[in-house]
This record gives sequence, C-alpha cells and structure tokens, in this order.
Amino acid sequence: MTTTRREFIAAAGSLVAASPFIGLRAAHAAGTKLNVGILSLTSHAPAIIAKGKGYFAEAGLDVTFVSFQAAQPMAVAIASGDVDFGMTAITGGLVSLADKNAVRIIGGALQETPGIEGQKILASKKAHDAGLTKPELLKGHSFGTTTAGASFNYMADMIAKKAGFPASDIRMVPLQKVPAVIAALKTGQIDAWSIVPNIADALTRGKDVVEIGKIADYIPDYQVTTVFTSAKNADGKPELVKAYLAALSKGIDDYNAALVHKTASPAEVDAIVKMIHQHVYTSMPLEKAAPAIRAGAMLINPGCQLKLSSVQSQLDWLKGMHMAPAGVTMEKLVNTSYVKTF
Repeated sequence: MTTTRREFIAAAGSLVAASPFIGLRAAHAAGTKLNVGILSLTSHAPAIIAKGKGYFAEAGLDVTFVSFQAAQPMAVAIASGDVDFGMTAITGGLVSLADKNAVRIIGGALQETPGIEGQKILASKKAHDAGLTKPELLKGHSFGTTTAGASFNYMADMIAKKAGFPASDIRMVPLQKVPAVIAALKTGQIDAWSIVPNIADALTRGKDVVEIGKIADYIPDYQVTTVFTSAKNADGKPELVKAYLAALSKGIDDYNAALVHKTASPAEVDAIVKMIHQHVYTSMPLEKAAPAIRAGAMLINPGCQLKLSSVQSQLDWLKGMHMAPAGVTMEKLVNTSYVKTF
C-alpha cells in the first residue's frame, strides 16, 4: 500500500571495531546527490567532517545538509523523501513511521560509555535554590522536552523509575525546539532537562543552570542516537547505504580521535573544529565557539555499531507509554544487515 507524504506527516504528528566498511568501493556514479539531516549540535560533527574532508565525495556522494531543531521532524522528512539520511534520537514519531514501513534504523551513533563524559541532568538555578539538588528529587517538578515521545521524555521516565516514583509525577513540558528548551531552563520556566555534555557545560558555566546528575547513572549503555534512512533505501539500495555508512564512519573516527580520545594532532583538531563551526555555534566567532566545540564530546560508536538491547528498551518504553503502535517490531524498526550489533 502506498502512503502519501501527508500521511507520513500526520502519523508523526499524531504521536506528537574498526569500521566494517574498510575497502568498500563506491557503487554509484560520482555526484549521487543526497540530503542529510543534521541538528546544530557537536554530536552531528561526523557527517560535517565526512563532507569537509571529502569522504562523501570519495564514496561518490554529493551531500547537502538540511538543518533541524528537533529529532521528530527529521524522521518525517526522511519518510517523505525530502531527506535521505539522518542521525538523531529514537522518538515516537520515528517508530510510528517505521511501523508504516517508511524509515529504518541502520546504525548507532552517540552512546553512554563508561569512562567518557555523557549526558548531564540539569536544573534551573531557581529550582536548584528551591531544593532540586539531585535527580531523585524531580518528583513534582517540570522537565523540558521537544515533543511527546522524544528522548528527553524517555530519560525523565528512566530517572523516575530508578528513583522509585511514578513517571507521571514529573511534568513534561513540550517546547518543540532545543533552543526553546534552553531558553526555558535558563529563565526558570522549566525546572530540569538533560542534554549532551558540551551544551550542558556551556549552560552551567553561566549563573542560571546547575548540574545535578548524569544520565549514565540511570540508563547505563544508553544508545542515545542512531543513524537512519528511509525503508526504501535500507531495504532496496544496499550499496548506497554502505557507501554512506563507510564515509560517515571515517568522519566518526576523526571526530573521536580529535574530540573524545584526543589523539589527533593540534593542527588536525583545529581543522576539525573549524569544519564543525560552519554548522554549530555559528552565531559566535570561532574563538568563542571553539572551546564549546572541543569540550564535553561524547563517544560516537566506531563503525556505527548499534546496541540493540538499548534500542529494544526504548521501543518497549514507547509502546508501553502508548507513544508508538503496539504492533511495531524490532524487525520493522531496525535493519541489522549493515553494522555490527551488540
């Protein structure tokens, strides 16, 4: 059955170790045009690096970036065909579109990893001064999210579960876009939030936000973001998907070396920071943006390896919360043929 673009959008809105690709030869004519979705976050740097260093071009791919400010609209854009590949969190909208045979997860990206900085739990200064000094005290407080069923919703619920109180005792406040959540936290309109470390660190350097915990203490080994594409690509264009993942994996290796493991040369780090700055913290001059880009990078799985048990946990949560169709399966959500899973 054919599903229209309008139906895709309605479906999403209704539920408001080395790389395995080494040696792969590009199977497409040079200049195969692709639209790749990104958010203005350092965690999207691997795609930026892959384009900046010519890895996509070497794979025969002519990549244009399409910017988003939340995960769910990116999933809708991939389902509709406006975007070809993306990297972002698992949401109710993405799962619902997978159930309609529109999108597939094809790899992993950000993951909470022991010994490496991960996502931080934040409180507004106003809420902190009123007693919100640790995540276990979130009961009765508000927590920012972009949309219902977003990763922020999942994180808040997992905190409540471990702390021993009903998730419904945290009031989720959907604000549609990450910048809006940041503004609400800084002004005390919401009490708490969780976000990747480079953004969290930038916020806590100011006077309006306080760190109160770490997500890894509540969701160990959490597969925070994934790589995904349309079901049409994943199931019907394997050489295109392999070429894309091969180039992206090279960008991941460079990102991890420069910003996570810090094994790259100073000159290489400077070059990578300049590439990232073309899409992240663009409102700041490079000299101000560079420290934020360099600090607090989370590990991105080499070779886009994917932790299936974490994806399963998120799928089960979404279904249990009635934020995704009850009948959707891992087979509909994930094509496991492209990367190492664990």
